[in-house]
Formats: sequence, structure tokens, C-alpha cells
Amino acid sequence: METIPIHKAKSTLSQLVKRAAAGETIYIGGYGKAEAALLSLANADTANVQKRKHFLGCMKGQITIAGDFDEPLPKEILEAFGYTDEESKNQ
Repeated sequence: METIPIHKAKSTLSQLVKRAAAGETIYIGGYGKAEAALLSLANADTANVQKRKHFLGCMKGQITIAGDFDEPLPKEILEAFGYTDEESKNQ
């Protein structure tokens, strides 16, 4: 696996895109370590892209939040986390 330096990738981007469109996966990074991959959309995992597209709100109607969600925690729980009486009064 050849990793193309970022500076070289910037100067030869159009050539790299043509290679990726032909089916090659191009690895781009620095100091021999791949940080990104350039690949053809035909080879991309389109199902994964579609999942990300609809991620926000995907659990709508499946999760409920208790009515007392934002109530102060009981003293015992606060103490278990290391809060003192004075700190728990400020919470």
C-alpha cells in the first residue's frame, strides 16, 4: 500500500481522482502513514453513506425521557461521586 504525501496529492489531485475513478484506492497521508483514502463512489459503501444521512432523529418515538430527568440527584448518589453537603446544596 503506497501512501501519497499530502503536498503531492494537492498538486496532482486531478490525476489521483482519475485513478480512483478507474477503481484504484489512493491512500493519502504524511510520513508514510495513511490518514485518508480516495476511492471511486462506485466502490464506496453506499449503504453506510445512507445510514449517516438519516442518523439525526433516527430514534424518534422509540425513546422516552422521564419527567423527573432534570431533578437534583439524591444525597447518597452525590456523596458516592465525592460531593460534600455544601457542594450538593449548590447543585
